[in-house]
Amino acid sequence: MSGIATATDGSDAAAGVVSGVELQGVSKHYGDTVAVSDLDLVVQPGEFFSMLGPSGSGKTTVLRMIAGFEDVTSGRILLDGQDVTAAAPFDRTVNTVFQDYALFPHMTIAENVAYGLRVRKAPKSEITERVTAALEQVQLAAVADRLPHQLSGGQRQRIALARALILRPRVLLLDEPLGALDKQLREQMQIELKQIQREVGITFIFVTHDQEEALTLSDRIAVFNEGRVEQIGTPREVYEYPGTPFVASFLGLSNLIPAELALELAGAKSALSVRPERVRIAATDEAVRNTETSVRGTVVETVYTGPTTRYIVETDFGLRLIAERHNDHAPDDTSSFHRGDAVLAVWYTEHAAVVP
Repeated sequence: MSGIATATDGSDAAAGVVSGVELQGVSKHYGDTVAVSDLDLVVQPGEFFSMLGPSGSGKTTVLRMIAGFEDVTSGRILLDGQDVTAAAPFDRTVNTVFQDYALFPHMTIAENVAYGLRVRKAPKSEITERVTAALEQVQLAAVADRLPHQLSGGQRQRIALARALILRPRVLLLDEPLGALDKQLREQMQIELKQIQREVGITFIFVTHDQEEALTLSDRIAVFNEGRVEQIGTPREVYEYPGTPFVASFLGLSNLIPAELALELAGAKSALSVRPERVRIAATDEAVRNTETSVRGTVVETVYTGPTTRYIVETDFGLRLIAERHNDHAPDDTSSFHRGDAVLAVWYTEHAAVVP
């Protein structure tokens, strides 16, 4: 492994100890505005933990309070069991990677990565060794003598990551670090970021509003809404078993069936969530299994996405459902349903998740 994750300074990080983060009853008020309300949260050591939510949901405020950039109105923040609520940012063994990279434009890449070590007055030989290792970790050793403006967005983001990791933080905080990248590069960086996190083994706390990104990267996800956490779980748990209607609707597309209709269709006593990929559409005369639920309706729109085709069905109950069909047929096969077709929307009853 490269020198980023190993140390010779006798610190806990050198011994392979990683840190978890705990928030106990943390709130943040701006005058009469409540940005975060009575939040309890535990991030396990070495975990890739994502805070997911729309703009204004409180996730970035929580990240800034962990970093020490924002004061806590009430509650406590613990880092590896130690209360750091009143500690200054430079007294916390955390580091932050921002969306805008925050690289010094007049410094070379190597100088940017070395900056934190120079501030700490590390020996020159150690700086050289650790900068080389850090750049190798992010596969950019060849650009050490370039300036930031000579690199692509993805390269600059990797340099920002190397600059943060070279200081060997116990926790790395990432504030929408991939938000400025285009889709293809962002997906590539997601894979690289997860690989780097596994290699260095430290705790990552990642803020994003991108649902797919959170599902791809995380060990666990906290879904934020209006200053509160609506659900915490693994990507599979929050996607397959949403704990609230907000989680069901925010985390990917979902068909939310109200409790009254769910009772009539499937005998359920609560609202149901059925993901579009679990719903198929069929001809109205097709036989439906006794393990399936079906609803009659009319196709009102089709959306071709490349890998899939989505069908928007206006049901006879007045509820719109989305069905998603994987395009695994031959490219020139145009047999499908069209707008105006009467259809059945069908799903296995057990594939509907109960939403409390």
